[in-house]
Amino acid sequence: MCAPSITNTNTTMASARARLMLLLASAAAARRAAAFVAGRPGGPLSSVAPSSTFATAAAGWRRPPPPAGSSPRRPLSASTDAAPASAAGEKTEEEKAAIKAAREARKAEKERKKAEKAEKKAAQKAAEEAANRIEEVTYLDASEQESYAPVGDMATIMSRSRSGREFVDVVDVGGSEDAEHGPGSRVWLRGRVSSIRAKGGSCFIVLRQGSFDTVQACYFKDKEDPEGSKKMMKYLKTLTTESVVDLEGVVRPAEVRSCSIQDAEIAITRIHSVSNADAMLPFLVEDAARSEAEVEASQSTDRPFPRLGQELRLDHRWLDLRAPANNAILCVRSGVCQLFRESLYSQGFVEIHTPKLVAGESESGAGVFTTDYFGTTACLAQSPQLYKQMAISSDILRVFEIGPVFRAENSHTRRHLCEFTGLDLEMAINEHYLETLEVVHKMFKHIFEGLEERWAKELAVIRTQYESEPAVITDEPCVLHWPEAMEILRGEGFDMGDEMGDLTGAQVSEWCHFCPITTHSVRGASFF
Repeated sequence: MCAPSITNTNTTMASARARLMLLLASAAAARRAAAFVAGRPGGPLSSVAPSSTFATAAAGWRRPPPPAGSSPRRPLSASTDAAPASAAGEKTEEEKAAIKAAREARKAEKERKKAEKAEKKAAQKAAEEAANRIEEVTYLDASEQESYAPVGDMATIMSRSRSGREFVDVVDVGGSEDAEHGPGSRVWLRGRVSSIRAKGGSCFIVLRQGSFDTVQACYFKDKEDPEGSKKMMKYLKTLTTESVVDLEGVVRPAEVRSCSIQDAEIAITRIHSVSNADAMLPFLVEDAARSEAEVEASQSTDRPFPRLGQELRLDHRWLDLRAPANNAILCVRSGVCQLFRESLYSQGFVEIHTPKLVAGESESGAGVFTTDYFGTTACLAQSPQLYKQMAISSDILRVFEIGPVFRAENSHTRRHLCEFTGLDLEMAINEHYLETLEVVHKMFKHIFEGLEERWAKELAVIRTQYESEPAVITDEPCVLHWPEAMEILRGEGFDMGDEMGDLTGAQVSEWCHFCPITTHSVRGASFF
C-alpha cells in the first residue's frame, strides 16, 4: 500500500519543479526585455512589470525541503540575473548622440521635402492665377490696340487721351448691304448689358443703347485659341445686367427677333466693362416695362410677374426711367415743349422767365407754399400770370413761358399736382377773344401732328405699355356753344343739374370725344 503513495509523491514533486523552472525562465525573459527597453534612447527605465501569473504562482508554491545531508541551495539574486541583461542593453554616450543626430537628420530631411513640396505647389498656383488674372485695360491709342488685352475692365476714364476709337450707333448696324455698318464691318459699340446668357463655350448678350435700340452680340469658343477662349468666357460670365460696356466686333447677318436690330448680330472680338452694375438690383428693367394688363394676366399662372409699387419706382427713379416707355415719355415731354415753342415763335411770341419766389399769392383761391426769405415770408409762385400781364403792359404783346408751378392744394384726386410744369401764354387781342382761340388751335395742331410725325418711335414705345390712340384735330377750331354742349352730355346720360356746376372727369372725357380741345366758360359763351 505504501509504494503507490511514494510514487505519487515523487511524481507530484517532479511536476512542481518543472512548473517552477518554466516560471523562472519566463521571469528571466521578462527581465531581459525590460533591460533592453530601458537601454534604448528615450526608453523607460522600467517598463515591464513582473508577470502577474508568476507572482501568483510563486506566492502559492513553497519549495520542498532539501534531502537530508545535502547543502542548501543558494537563492537566486535578482541583481545577479539582471546585471548581464542590463549591461547588454546599455548605450554609450557616443552611441546615444549618434542615434539622436540621425533621428534629427531624418526629421530635418522630412521637413525640407515638405517645405519644398509646399513651395512648388504655391508657385504653381501663383502661375495659374497669373495666367487667368484679368487686368484692367487702358486705351490710350487705337493704333496700339493689338497690344491691349481683349478682355478686362476699362480703367477709370481720366481724360488722359483720346484713343481714336470711333463708336457707332446701334441703329446704324444692319444685315443688309445698304446699312451704314453692314455685314463684315468692324465696329465699336458702347451700351448697357440688357441681358446675358453664358453657357458652355458660347455667350449671347443683348446690348442696349438708350432705352429703345438693342442688338445681339455673341461669342463662341475658338478651338485654335483655347487659352484665349477660356479667359474670354470667364470674363463674360462676370458681367452683370445694366453694366456699361465697350464692345468691338464684326457685323454679320442673323435673324434675331428679340432685338430692335433683327437682321444682324455682332461677333465679339473685344469687350471691356466701363461701369459695373450691382449683381442685385432693386428690380429688373423688364419688370418695369410690362403693361398692367400683362401683369394682371400673369397672376393666375405659376409664374406671376411682380407688381412694382409707386414708392419702389420713385425711390429708384434712375432705374425706372430705363424702362422704354418711361424713357420715351420724357422724350415726348421734351417734344411737346419744343413744338410749343416752335408754334408760338412762328406766331410772333417772345419767351420770358419770371420769378418763382414772390412776396404774396399769385392767384386767389389757390393754396400757396410759403418759405422763409431772410426773415420774411415768401411764397412759391402759383402762376406767372402777374408777370405776363406786366409784359403785355410793357408793349410786348405776345409772351409765353415754360416753367414750374407750385400749388398747395390738398386734393382728393390724383389729377391735382402740387408741382407741375406750366406752358403759359399771354397775348393782347384786338377785337374778339376768338383771336386767341385761333392761336391756341394752331398751336395744339402743330403739337399733336408734330408728335405723331417726329416722335412716332417714342409714341409707339409708349403705346406698347400704355394704350392710347393718335390725337385727331380739325383744321379749323371746332366751336361748341354752351347749350349744344349741355345737350350732348344729357344725350350721353349725364345729369347736368342746373348746368352751372363744374364738369367731372367723365364729362370732360365725353366732351373731348366730340371736340379735341375744351374749356369752361360762363353760360352762353363759346367752347372750343
